Amino acid sequence: MSLVTSDWLENNLSEVKIIDCSWHMPGIDRNPKEEYSKNHIPGAIFFDLDKNSDQDTDLPHMLPTKEKWEEIVSSMGISNTDRIVIYDNSDVLSSCRGWYNFIYFGHDKHLVSVLDGGLKKWLIEYRKTTSEKTILKNSTYRATENKNLVKSILEINENIEQKNFTIIDARSKERFNGSVPDPRKNVRSGSIPNSVCLPFKEIINSSDNTFKGVSEISKKFSEIIDLNDDKRVFSCGSGITACVLGLAYSLVNNTYSPTVYDGSWAEYGRI
Repeated sequence: MSLVTSDWLENNLSEVKIIDCSWHMPGIDRNPKEEYSKNHIPGAIFFDLDKNSDQDTDLPHMLPTKEKWEEIVSSMGISNTDRIVIYDNSDVLSSCRGWYNFIYFGHDKHLVSVLDGGLKKWLIEYRKTTSEKTILKNSTYRATENKNLVKSILEINENIEQKNFTIIDARSKERFNGSVPDPRKNVRSGSIPNSVCLPFKEIINSSDNTFKGVSEISKKFSEIIDLNDDKRVFSCGSGITACVLGLAYSLVNNTYSPTVYDGSWAEYGRI
């Protein structure tokens, strides 16, 4: 199951590995690691999306190498058979990127979930949090890359002519249409040719950051794509909210594994 409820997690805290995958947009004056140190779900481990990414590129939070991923996850004390629940305290539901990363690197997708509503809903419901540091013991994690779940800029450019898959952009319609400046420096406004737009916020309940119902999500997708065709790739500004749509689509079609253009507009729109 891609999502778990706060009730489910509270009843299974001792049975799962919990990850805080909070991340904030550039220009937002918030530090997710500091926020975690002051207040997190008991037992949670902080996962730094920027630090735990490919450090040999100037593109943000790109997938690291298989070897680096094994090192990162082993240092978190997570094993291949662990049940994992990921949450965030972010307006862009960055936990979904953590969910995608684990699936890309071969963790059983039935064993990795996102907490529906994240920390926002957890706090609304007055559930227990702590500032206590989680003690970690190293494990030996082994990754297997699912390279079919990521697209490169070469494949994106080829697809503009070949039209083998549909690119769905999770950014706002204003950013997609190029009517507002991109928030990143040296990135132009606009979108990938032949792509379509479904802003991720349209499938999220703003009151508590939960996903909308499956029927409503399905309706949103059906307005822009043929639901009988699963050849779709998700994109956004930098690969974060693309994963929100990827998770949402997995709720509509539980056989679907999320496929993402990792560089997203941060790469495609570079000046």
